[in-house]
Amino acid sequence: MDTFEAIKNRRAVKHFDPDHAMSDMEIEKLLNSVTLAPTAFNLQNWRFVVVKDRALRRKIRQAAWGQAQVTDASLLVILCADLKAWEKSPQRYWQYAPQEVQDFILPAIKDYYAGKDQVQRDEAMRSCGIAAQTLMLTAKAMGYDSCPMDGFDFEQVASLINLPEDHVIAMFVVVGKAVQEARPRPGQLPLNKVVIENCF
Repeated sequence: MDTFEAIKNRRAVKHFDPDHAMSDMEIEKLLNSVTLAPTAFNLQNWRFVVVKDRALRRKIRQAAWGQAQVTDASLLVILCADLKAWEKSPQRYWQYAPQEVQDFILPAIKDYYAGKDQVQRDEAMRSCGIAAQTLMLTAKAMGYDSCPMDGFDFEQVASLINLPEDHVIAMFVVVGKAVQEARPRPGQLPLNKVVIENCF
C-alpha cells in the first residue's frame, strides 16, 4: 500500500475478528519493520512485549477496563522502554561505525542522559511513540487494522508482565482484522490552526 494511503486509511479500530490469527511470518515482518523506527543516539530503547498467552491477555483486558480489543485483536503489543538503555553496553549501538564516530558518540550519550531521569523518560516516550506509529502504518500496509491504547492500569499491567524496575510502559497497540469500521473522523483542525510559521 502507498504510504500516503496507509496514513489516510489508518484508523483506531475497536472491533476485531477474535478468530483471526496472524502467521508467525506476518508478525516477524511487522516487528522487523518496527525496529527500523528511529531513536535518539540509535539507542533502540523500545522493548515490544508481544502477548500471546490467552489467559494473560484476559487478565490484561481486566486491567484495561474490559476493552474487548485487548483479547479480540490478533496481536497485542505492549510498547515498553528500557530507561537505562543508554548505559547498558552503548557501544553495541555503534559497533559498525568508524572509530572516530564511536569516540565522539559514546561520551556524548553519557553526557546527555547521566543523572537526568526526566530526559531518560521523555526519550523513552518519544521512541515508543515513533515506534507505535511505525507499527500501525506497517500493519495498515499489510492489510491489517490497529488501535493505540493507553486506557489501562499501568501498574497492574506492569505487574502482570513482570516489567523490570528500570523499564516503563508507554502504551499498547493492538493489530488485527476489523469487523467494524471506525466511525468517520470527528473533525480535523485546519492547517492554519496547527501549523505555526517561525514562531507563535
